[in-house]
Amino acid sequence: MSTARRANISGLGLIGGSIARALTDRGWHVSGDDQLADRMDRAVAMGLICQTGLDPDAEITFVATPVLTLVGQVQRALSATKGVVTDVGSVKGPLAAAIDDPRFIGGHPMAGSELEGLDGADGSMFEGAVWVLTPSSSTADSTFSEVASIVADLGADVVALPADRHDQVVAVISHVPHLTAATLMGLASDRAEEHAALLRLAAGGFRDMTRIASGHPAIWLDICAENRTAILSALDGLIDGLGAMRRVVDTDDRAELQRRLAKARDARSNLPSRVNQPSDLAEVRIPIPDRPGAAAEVFTLAAELGVNIDSFEVVHSAEGNRGVAVVLVDAAMADMYRGGLLARGYRPAVQRLS
Repeated sequence: MSTARRANISGLGLIGGSIARALTDRGWHVSGDDQLADRMDRAVAMGLICQTGLDPDAEITFVATPVLTLVGQVQRALSATKGVVTDVGSVKGPLAAAIDDPRFIGGHPMAGSELEGLDGADGSMFEGAVWVLTPSSSTADSTFSEVASIVADLGADVVALPADRHDQVVAVISHVPHLTAATLMGLASDRAEEHAALLRLAAGGFRDMTRIASGHPAIWLDICAENRTAILSALDGLIDGLGAMRRVVDTDDRAELQRRLAKARDARSNLPSRVNQPSDLAEVRIPIPDRPGAAAEVFTLAAELGVNIDSFEVVHSAEGNRGVAVVLVDAAMADMYRGGLLARGYRPAVQRLS
């Protein structure tokens, strides 16, 4: 009889509870830790975790505590356990600056729910979601490979980015949209005092655009503090863009308005989607050079080139102990990806799936 794989979840909120649920459903022995004892007891009662506290022999610990506590909680997990450690915070810069340990890699699942806490725990939350990993120069290749493999088994698409680049990107695609939705919802609420029917008429696009404003307000206080520089830069860009749009509308410049709306529609229609048909995929086999961080570079390059990695595994090379990363990518992007790898000293082999 095989022994169950062991994991820790530090922080049993929405994301931590969902990871616990997903791992438990896959047969893992999951231990859970939280500052609130009643939350740990409830997680046990719900069958999300098997026991409370940190298991020192767990092969992985997910730290899912508020962003301002992450540095301390990651350090605690590294000290108390033998396995690899990752986190799920939406700001990565402070962690990258504070943690210098080969067993740690930053992480951020781009997933969530309008529900809060363990009530929203959903083991399928990460299926089809992007899970960003932020390896540093100190992250061991084995740490990257193990965490990426576990995350992929939860159904997520793994993307690797440097920590500072991650913070700049999420400011644009996550943090500022939330602040924008909150601002727009506030405007509608204020105007509703003048126009009683306004909120009753709000539907369709308005509801879609402001849905994210229903998220828990408390977590955004810390996010805005930790990622202030990137958020301010993105807000400045949005304010400039809205100012330009205001001038276009004010001057009735229909040609420019048409151009801007068409450009936005084209960009929206070109957002990447998952590749599902095997005939659309190509297998890329990449021997991993014997240098620190080489495995992570395979993913970082894919993110830089806009290449979606549909799945991956690391196998042993027949030439010795070196690993070979086997990834599936969109066949239309395979040649560009191969070129980028060659330029960085890799020796990839590409074969289209039939």
